[in-house]
Order: sequence, then structure tokens, then C-alpha cells
Amino acid sequence: MTIVDSTSEIREQYLGADGAVTSELPDYDDAWLRDIFVHLLRVRCVDQRMLKLQRSGRIGFVGSMLGQEAAMIGTAAALRRQDWMWSGLREGGAALMRGLPLSEYVAQMYCNSNDTAKGRQMCNHFQHKDSNYPSWSSVIGTQIAHGVGAAFAAKRKGVDEVHAVYFGDGATSSNPFHSAMNFAGVWKAPVVFVCVNNGWAISVPASQQTAQPDYARKAAAYGMPGVTVDGNDVLACCEASKALVERASAGHGPALLVVNTYRLMGHSSSDDPTKYRDADEVDSWEKRDPIARYKKFLETRGLLAEGEADTIEASLLAEIDSTVHAEEAAQPMPLKSLVEDVYADVPRHLRAQYNEFLRVAERFGDAQRGDGAFPL
Repeated sequence: MTIVDSTSEIREQYLGADGAVTSELPDYDDAWLRDIFVHLLRVRCVDQRMLKLQRSGRIGFVGSMLGQEAAMIGTAAALRRQDWMWSGLREGGAALMRGLPLSEYVAQMYCNSNDTAKGRQMCNHFQHKDSNYPSWSSVIGTQIAHGVGAAFAAKRKGVDEVHAVYFGDGATSSNPFHSAMNFAGVWKAPVVFVCVNNGWAISVPASQQTAQPDYARKAAAYGMPGVTVDGNDVLACCEASKALVERASAGHGPALLVVNTYRLMGHSSSDDPTKYRDADEVDSWEKRDPIARYKKFLETRGLLAEGEADTIEASLLAEIDSTVHAEEAAQPMPLKSLVEDVYADVPRHLRAQYNEFLRVAERFGDAQRGDGAFPL
């Protein structure tokens, strides 16, 4: 695509809900198309396993990705190796695609001794230095401002990096969203804002948290284009993201990409969506399953044989289960990690606090596993 300041060439959809092609496709490599399917299926398989672990009390928290696989995999597939991904709750599957080892993913879910965050983040809060995937915060929208700051720094240094900043529709009502959009527009920072619009800001529907139903139109206030695509069409998500990444890399500044999708589960494993959502709404979105749609497309194209998806899924689940068994058997994070890394040498007051902590633990015993209930 020719890089111009206009985004009018970006198409909203390439694949219909039945997997049929609705717009002329770019010249895709067959192997790449198959790889995308594997990435989509891996996200779902990981999601299934993590939810089962949480429900059985073996890990504490999961932000389900069910139904949103195409939004995360499609948009992230367009990022280059040097680009950055600032995530929200559900982009861990895209981190796996970009290089986060599955073992590190699962270790973080257990917060064990292999957790690169050293147990200092609650589970489902990933980070991976080698793929430019910073750790994220549960505070809504904070990553938006952080991503813009990092993008501006890259521009000042003359480094060719684009920073993709992910957030949900509810975060558009947060302070960091407006501040970050404003700064990005003024600075012409190389940012692609990715608003994953799944219709619900936890339990608040879009109609009650913003008077502007078209999220892409929010971009106009900050001097940047806004684009909306079908978030359950992995190819539409990828092509839109690719165009905006190329645009930002060429110096045309930021843009807002809205991917319309739906989370089929609750906001998190502690949420009961039946208390605020109509079952018919969920059923209607289940019929638009992004993986089923893409599978039909591949089968029609002759790139996926009958029953092959089941074979791929079985292989992925076997890999995930093996990793889970290894990480579940890993040692817990050493207690001394509580006072490490802030200072070059642990100061006297922290040594004293740590020693007192050990004395209390020795007297009353170690904490015991709970009954599986959510810890918050």
C-alpha cells in the first residue's frame, strides 16, 4: 500500500462470518496464512487451560481471551521486530506469537521461581524484554500514556520504532487516554492506538460510558485519523494495523485503530457476566467466532485439510500441558526476593524487616493454599 496521510484505503472486512471472502485479498503467502491459524488456536488453547487451572484453585486470576483472538493476533502480526507492544489485560496471546516463551507465560501465571517478574505482579501480568513487551498495570489506561512517552523518546532518538498501544473501550473514558492522545497528536509520535472494543467496560455497556458510539471518531479531536475494522476478521485486523504501522514509521504520526469484537467470557475469572448481559447477545456473537470463520476460509482455500485443525489443537494442548506440569512443580519464589533489586546492597532497615518476617513465619508457619476462591 502506498503510504499517504489518508487512511481511506483501509478496508473494514475481508472475511464474512461464514468465512467467505468479501473483499479482494492481498497476495498472501500460504505458509503465513496457516501460521496465523496456529497462533489463533494457541491463544484459545492457552485460554482454556488457564481457566481450568484457575477454577481448580491452582492459579489465582485469568483475563479470558475467548472471542477476541483475531483482534490481538491480527493487529500484532503486523508489528515488526523492533516495534513495541503496550498491552492491556488480554494481549498475552499476542506476546506468545512475538516471542514470549510459553514456559515464561505459565511461570508468571504461577508466580513461581521462574517468573521473570519475581512474583511482584499478580498473575496474568506478563512482560518480555526481547520482544519489546513491557509489563502492564491493572490500573485502567496507564499503559496508554507510557506508550506515547516511549514513542516520543524513539522519535527524539531517531529510532525507527512504532509503539502499538492496546486498551479496551472502557479506557477511552480514562484520563491517560485523553492526555496520551493529545500529546501523541501534538508530537506526531509514532503510535498506533488499538482500541479493542468488546462492548463492555467490565459490566458497563458502551451506551452508558460514552455518548459517542463510534470510537474511531474520538481521534478527530486530537488531530489524527481513526479507523474501524471487523475485530473478528483476523485479516482485516492485520491489514489495517500494517497500514497504520507503515504510516507511523514514515513520519505521518499517530492513528487510532478500533477493532470491534466481543469477549465471550466475563471481564475476568472473578466476574459473572450473566448478571449484566443478555444470553441472546452472547449467542449472537458466538456465531461470529473468529477462529471458526478463519478455519472455513482456510479449508475453502485448500490450506487446511478435514480434521487437521483437531490434530493441531491436540499438539498445542500437549505442549501446554507439559509446560504446566513443569511449572507447577517449580520451586516458589525465594523469600529473599522480597528485599532485592531496589538497592545495590540490601540496607539495614530492610534486613531488619526481613529477619522479623522470618521470625513471624517460623512462629506461625507458612501460609497455606486457599480453597480456590478468587483472592480479591
